[in-house]
Formats: sequence, structure tokens, C-alpha cells
Amino acid sequence: MESPVSWMCRPHVVPPLPATPRVSLLRCILLASCISVMPPDADEWAVVGRRGPHLLESGRPFVVHGFNTYWLMYFAADPATRPTVTAALAEAADAGLNVCRTWAFNDGGYRALQLKPFSYDEDVFQALDFVISEARKHKMRLILSLCNNWKDYGVYVRWGNEAGLDLTSDSDFFTDPTIKSYYKAFVKAVLTRINTITNGAYKDDPTILAWELINEPRCHSDPSGNTLQAWIEEMASYVKSIDPVHLLEIGVEGFYGPTTPELLHVNPDAYSGTVGADFIRNHCALGIDLASIHIYSDTWLPHSVEDSHLQFVNTWRQQHIDDAANLLGMPILIGEFGVSLKDGRFGDEFRESFMETVYTIFSSSWKSGVIGGGCLVWQLFPESAEHMDDGYAVIFAKSPSTLHVLSNHWRTLEC
Repeated sequence: MESPVSWMCRPHVVPPLPATPRVSLLRCILLASCISVMPPDADEWAVVGRRGPHLLESGRPFVVHGFNTYWLMYFAADPATRPTVTAALAEAADAGLNVCRTWAFNDGGYRALQLKPFSYDEDVFQALDFVISEARKHKMRLILSLCNNWKDYGVYVRWGNEAGLDLTSDSDFFTDPTIKSYYKAFVKAVLTRINTITNGAYKDDPTILAWELINEPRCHSDPSGNTLQAWIEEMASYVKSIDPVHLLEIGVEGFYGPTTPELLHVNPDAYSGTVGADFIRNHCALGIDLASIHIYSDTWLPHSVEDSHLQFVNTWRQQHIDDAANLLGMPILIGEFGVSLKDGRFGDEFRESFMETVYTIFSSSWKSGVIGGGCLVWQLFPESAEHMDDGYAVIFAKSPSTLHVLSNHWRTLEC
């Protein structure tokens, strides 16, 4: 009997070709083009698209070898720290990286882009213009996230209460019509923004690889997942109504939920299945192009047994690759992965083993033709931004062995 999940996801599944011809064709393409993760001259860039579970740029395979540096817009808003933005992009490009994931939001507070609903700081918007322009100069694609679970729910809800609403929970972010109108207005302002440096609209700029609806969304008030699912479907449709060209991802961590009880054991703990996220169901929403997951075994698992962490990474990553390829028919992005060195539980050697494990699983699946997408480490910094380190930062000048891991992965992807 056909499973409910398979039926629900059918609109997104691209019927597979026979396994051997599909793999052989992809291998021929890769060998013929000797794919590089570095794009051609920026002036020749095309928007990256997808065909089933693979990413393509102008008909050629495109693979994400990326990193996170969330604070680029924030630094670009101050002339004193703006050079650090250029340094971060330049050093990453020199290391062979081709995609940066960063925040295209800052809601309320210092250097806010969105000062209040429908009101945006032009100076900070020009800082985002600069980030996009500099990324293009350094042949770096961008994934731009539009909101954040860990702070912004409360900011939006506070704005609603200041406007006379009677909201009692951060989860009202997902359900209240007025709050949703605030989010949609901000999304429209960003997507239709005309860059003051390039004179092009963001929604037309091939520098942008993808939009991300929200970083790590959770809705604790509804463990069934219905509330978050309705929000994802509504906002994915809205983004695509403005920008039907760029890729779109959600930004979820990848937790399995109630619609796949047989996979709940893959989650790091029982609690993860009750936070309102539901990996397969979430990615069945029309308009979503990329399956996104994060990997933080250092915070998800209660112990520090290194072999167990690596085994978890193997299982977590492989299950999501299989589901993205076979059920969803879309590429997969590890939007964040890393190991904190802050509390001393783990050291550089384990972090590098962790990274190599993540990279090896993806590159093996990609080279065999199973799936496309890629990985973005959290996070890479130039030395001038070391004070922003949250414990996960890889400082270019101080991490030669870790950068060697990145370079090896790049060479693996080249051919």
C-alpha cells in the first residue's frame, strides 16, 4: 500500500530514470565538464536552478561548498567594520568556498534593518546592498535568511501588542494575520529592493542562490506540526509570487515529526519530535526547492563520546539524503554544521573528524548521482572578527589544519 507521506509529496517528486543510465549520464557530465565549485566570471553568472535532486548553473552541475557568516550586513553598516566583510568573503573565496549563508534581517535594536513594521533603515539596507555587491565581486553566491526563530518571534509579537493586539505567546507569530502581514511586508521590501550599487533588484540578482524563510523554526505550542506547516505553505507561496526564479528553502533543523513516526528514532532525542517541525511534511510544501537540515551533535547529544557523535552524524545525514532524493526529489543542504570548542568537551581534532564525516557522506552521494546540494559549515571568520566567535568559529589565520579539510573537500568536488 502506498504510504501517506509518498502520496502527500507526489507533486515534488521527479520520476526517476532507471538507476544505471541516470548515474552514468551524470558521471559523463561531470567528467566532461570537470566541474568546478568556482563559477565563471561574475558578469556571466546565471541564476542557479534545480532539476529534480540536482542543482544546475547554465546547464552545468553546481555544488554548494559553503560557510555561514551571519553578521555581514551588521558589520557593513559601520564604515569602521565594513572592511571585515570584504576580508571574510575574500578569504573564503581563496579557500575554495562558493556560497555564504548570512542574515538579511535585523529586527529592532541596534543597527536594525526593520525598525518597526513597514519601516526600514535605509543605511542598513545599503549595507546589505554592499554585502551582495562584494559577494558578486568575489564570485560568492549567497543564501539570504529572512527571519530567526531565536529572537524574532518575540520582536514581531511585541510589535503586535504595541499596535493594540492581545497576543500571549511567541507562537502567535505563525497564526496572527497582522503579524503575518508584518513578515510579508518585510519579505516584499527585501525581494524587490533595488541595490544602490548594482542598480538591480535583489529578486533578479544571480548572486543570490536562495532565500530562506526562517532560521530553525519551531512552534512549541502545536507539536502536531499543523501550525508551522500552514505558515510554511503560506509564506512559500508568497515568496514565489514575488520571485518565482530563485530557489527557496525553509531553514529547518531536520527533525522528524508526527507524520513519520517510524523515523522519530533518528532524531537526537524524543523532545525533537515535539517542537512542531516535521522534515518530510515541511518540504512537501509547494514552492520549496531545497531540503535543509542542520547538524549539532555537540549540543543535541548529552554525552561527549566521540565515536557515538560520528555515528549519529552518519545516520542523521544518510537518512535525510535518502528522504530528500527518494521521497522529496530535491537537493539537500546542510545549512549549518559544526562543533563548539568553547566548553572544552571537544577539540580541533574531533571537529575536523566531524567535518570530514559530513563532507564524505555528501560527496559520496553526489558523485554516485543520488543527490545534489551541499554543505555550509558554521562558521568561518577572518581574524578581525574573532570577537564574534560563539565557540564554533573557524578563524582563517589560526586554523590551517581545518582549512586543509575544506580544501580537500573542494578538490573532491572538482572531479
